[in-house]
Amino acid sequence: MTYKARENIFDKFFKHRGGLIQQFKKGDISKKEYIEAGFAYIHQEGLKPFKNVDSFEKAMYNYQFYNTMAKYFYLKSNEIKSYGKHPELLKEHLEKVDYYYRKKDQATLRAIELLDYYGVEAYYIQVQSSYLKKKLYEIQFEDYPDYILHSTSEWLLKRLQEEKIFKEGVRRSLISNYVNEKY
Repeated sequence: MTYKARENIFDKFFKHRGGLIQQFKKGDISKKEYIEAGFAYIHQEGLKPFKNVDSFEKAMYNYQFYNTMAKYFYLKSNEIKSYGKHPELLKEHLEKVDYYYRKKDQATLRAIELLDYYGVEAYYIQVQSSYLKKKLYEIQFEDYPDYILHSTSEWLLKRLQEEKIFKEGVRRSLISNYVNEKY
């Protein structure tokens, strides 16, 4: 009898996400389709964030979970706004956007804390959006080059500056095609 290891939640989640990233990079799907497919997967699998985040892997999972949720509800709020109807639903969606982005930033800080602030670098990135200039910054991990995080959170920025891992100046994003594509 041969033993086959069962694929765990991380393997499945990140494998699915990796497939979507490859489709996006090849131009097979748009940023909007990428976000919708990520949300559909979370919904279909009944995924939830971890409550006890005691590993870098769990923090990254939570970051991606909350980021996907925030982007999805932002996308839907823009659709509602374009129709000019349902102000109560728009308000509800925007509250979800704020909630999920706040949770995403908490997951970001937790990931950095789990690494004891070692091998982490953050910096502002070049963006096409005038609204995001000098607001959007990127966080990269020396030992985890596939994890590239973003935020506009002022409280998180202050913390990164206090820990001396935020570098001054503006750089090109490691994933500028994704960052600068509208959805």
